[in-house]
Amino acid sequence: METISLTRFVLSEQKKVPEATGELTQLLSSIQTAVKVISSAVRRAGITKLFGTAGSTNVQGEEVKKLDILANELFINMLKSSYTVALLVSEENETVIEIETEKKGKYIVAFDPLDGSSNIDCLVSIGSIFAIWKKKSDKKSADISDALQPGNSVVAAGYALYGSATMMVLSIGTGVNGFMLDPSIGEFILTDIDMKIPKKGNIYAINEGYTHQWDDAIKEYVQNKKDPAKGKPYNARYVGSMVADVHRTIKYGGVFIYPATKSSPQGKLRLLYECIPMAFIITKAGGSASNGSIPILDIQPKALHERSPIILGSSDDVKEVLDVIKKHKK
Repeated sequence: METISLTRFVLSEQKKVPEATGELTQLLSSIQTAVKVISSAVRRAGITKLFGTAGSTNVQGEEVKKLDILANELFINMLKSSYTVALLVSEENETVIEIETEKKGKYIVAFDPLDGSSNIDCLVSIGSIFAIWKKKSDKKSADISDALQPGNSVVAAGYALYGSATMMVLSIGTGVNGFMLDPSIGEFILTDIDMKIPKKGNIYAINEGYTHQWDDAIKEYVQNKKDPAKGKPYNARYVGSMVADVHRTIKYGGVFIYPATKSSPQGKLRLLYECIPMAFIITKAGGSASNGSIPILDIQPKALHERSPIILGSSDDVKEVLDVIKKHKK
């Protein structure tokens, strides 16, 4: 079987677009390098004393881990030095990160450098998430309006999963492909070709510790999935790391739900660098993603760190959740 690296795959995709300049290929290569270094740091975190907190909180008010800081700096430095980006949006930075004029390119990248970092110290799978847009106009400077684009304008999106192995899952708009890191050669190798999510699964993923804060529709749906009288009960699986939960959902099917709660009425996950990239990948893999009212990819972001409820996964399972929500809105 022919071995295809991530770099070779992206180059071959570039050749299919006559007007391609190679900038997106260069940008994805920079992200790939950042992910390799983060993967190495994650594997050695206990030995190099990178576990634990850095003694500060980020713009979200969340405790910052030492690995959070390292991963954020790696992403920023690699993307800045790629000469392909105009603006960066990071979970860890309150405002947009502007690029020096001589290094500016035409792409906007929003990223969560280390998703699920509360799980770092106990060795649960964590990851990185990113989405890429083009600057909206040919103007020399980019501003916050360029960063606030809906998901249906995304050029490419992906995530890296640091689990039992390190994997990058990527969509450049035509399908979804998975690449496993081979540490013996330091390359991501194509292992999961044209990934497709099952039309229906038998797993639901939601943090049931917040049951008392859900609205009645979510309570009813989850209860239905446990009730043998409503059909074969679903299995409950919840890691608490979005990358791990979404990756499992793509592989096995089912639904991942992070709903609005009484304490977080706008939801908790961030739209630009968590919900949109994951919704893009899920949709390109044949699934669905909604905020409960409209598709995630149709939402027009209004703020850099805007939050949103999200329901994503197998199309039949997502529809079932939405049908229950509609019933309660009547």
